[in-house]
Amino acid sequence: MKKIYGSFLAIGAVWLLSACSLSEDAANLYKQEAPLQIETEVPEDIASGETVTFEAKLTQNGEPVDEANFVHFEVRKQDGSIPYPMKDAQPAGNGVYEMEVNFRSDGLYFLEMHAGSGDAISNPQYQFIVGELSESELESLKEGPAPDAGSSGAHH
Repeated sequence: MKKIYGSFLAIGAVWLLSACSLSEDAANLYKQEAPLQIETEVPEDIASGETVTFEAKLTQNGEPVDEANFVHFEVRKQDGSIPYPMKDAQPAGNGVYEMEVNFRSDGLYFLEMHAGSGDAISNPQYQFIVGELSESELESLKEGPAPDAGSSGAHH
């Protein structure tokens, strides 16, 4: 009786394990993520008192994203003395979004974009200079970027 029971147990185990084999099309059963791409150019020469229009082109699967869930631009001075509030970017067509900023003082600045389309989110950051840099800002450039201490802005 033990031999019969052992044989049934072995056959059952083999049958169960064969049912767990990987299907060849298993990868196609899962949702394929399409990353959100953001292309932007920050002007090289920005003078204090100048108004600059930042543009960002959003694409997904190689196609322009004209109806993103959200596109925000955030500009802040490196030393934290001038934080511009996060603003909704305005759609300009063909996947391009823009925002104008008037820079009141010289210094090292950061432009951070927050964009989402479908389930994809992108959050690139760019560093740029307005006018002349102070000694501490020049030293900061030599040291390189500070480690990311987490997000300081609103979450979506």
